[in-house]
Amino acid sequence: MTNREVILGRIREALKIAAPPALHEGPPGPAAPLPASPQKWLPPVGETLEEQVQLFRRNAEELKAEFYDCTALNEAIQYLKKLAATGGWKNIGRHRGELTDAVARELGLQEVLTDHGYALNDLESCDAALTECDALVAQTGSVLVSAPGAGGRALSVLPPHHVVLARRNQMVPDLGAALRGAQEKFKGQFPSFLSFISGPSRTGDIERILVLGAHGPKKLTVLLLP
Repeated sequence: MTNREVILGRIREALKIAAPPALHEGPPGPAAPLPASPQKWLPPVGETLEEQVQLFRRNAEELKAEFYDCTALNEAIQYLKKLAATGGWKNIGRHRGELTDAVARELGLQEVLTDHGYALNDLESCDAALTECDALVAQTGSVLVSAPGAGGRALSVLPPHHVVLARRNQMVPDLGAALRGAQEKFKGQFPSFLSFISGPSRTGDIERILVLGAHGPKKLTVLLLP
């Protein structure tokens, strides 16, 4: 038998078995219990900011992301200058913002700004992307980004190294707090792009071997500023 005949034979056998009724059919009954809260499986979060920063650090490192707690803006600038020198950066993609403006001014690299029109090829050719964010989630080591808060959809995806600049007051304990903050910030009018980034892009599809940078940035660096 050919593969086609085998597949069609399996379909014919399956069609002999009646499908179970849909969940909405039949008389109304008691409401199904809600699924268990994800808090049951996620790690506990400390109450203090310092505990949350340390938890974010541990989770970020497990996700193969780099985290650096800066005591001042100049410390972040010096750290990025070392990254740029080590990585041979010539140009960066970024958006306008309080932190991105202050840092990019000192780096002195060629820039592709995403606040207005830009060429995707130019952005894709950048060595790194510099963005701000909407929140850092201690419980999962994730970065919450949005279109208005991180320079659009493509900036955090196309360049091979994504650098996130965040304030300490943007650290939140868990996903629920991050979403509540986004709801309050956008007043229910959510932007077209809202995403949680948990480490650099990765895949394990081929023989379960982890490969970084498969569908986006190969490196993620989060700098926490006062």
